Amino acid sequence: MCVNYTPTRKDQIAAKFDAIDQTGIDWRPETWQDYSAPFITHDDLKRRRAQLGVYSMIPKNKMAAGTKRFSTMNARAETIGELRSYANAWRRSQLCLVPLQDFFEPNYESGKAERWQIGLHGSSDFAVAGIYRSWDEGEGQQSFSFCQITINADEHPLMKRFHQPGDEKRSLVILGEEDYDEWLSCTNPEMARAFLQLYPAEKMWAKPAPSLTKKKTPDTPTDTKPSEPIQFSLI
Repeated sequence: MCVNYTPTRKDQIAAKFDAIDQTGIDWRPETWQDYSAPFITHDDLKRRRAQLGVYSMIPKNKMAAGTKRFSTMNARAETIGELRSYANAWRRSQLCLVPLQDFFEPNYESGKAERWQIGLHGSSDFAVAGIYRSWDEGEGQQSFSFCQITINADEHPLMKRFHQPGDEKRSLVILGEEDYDEWLSCTNPEMARAFLQLYPAEKMWAKPAPSLTKKKTPDTPTDTKPSEPIQFSLI
């Protein structure tokens, strides 16, 4: 599962994703649980539209009082239509693109957790499959939240290298640019599953990347100076 990523830059919303920018404000350079970041949907005219949402299908401030906090940043493809956190959005085809520059996963090959950065060769910005929902804020106002969809990656040459030994390996669903509009306009949940495929490993890169933001608490990031990462490319 992915818990941290670098969202696309504001100047790339139109340039790279050909989307109408309705985000209103800028966002932080790295996204964690309950941070605001852009997501892209179709509007009523089938145009791509970028809005700002909270990265967590059920944000912390929307959880019922007394409920133990749980993570809803990633929806497993296998159970997305069954779990209450995601089922309604999935069945209603509330599909979105999550635009990003790269994402981060823990690598344990050195014997301890090391943060690695993952991206695509020849593309500084790309999108992964997600779902979203809206929240009624009263007086005609709405807010939004979203999450990413993950699939099994036990046999993927690159993504199987991440997470603790013995744990199931997972990957985000990286979509090709040619699939963006078909994904967003898909209204059949079962047909949407055809898009949930592993991305070719040879088109991806990965490298160690010490954290730029070390959080004192789950909600409070603190800047730290990163060490120089070593480039790694899958051949």
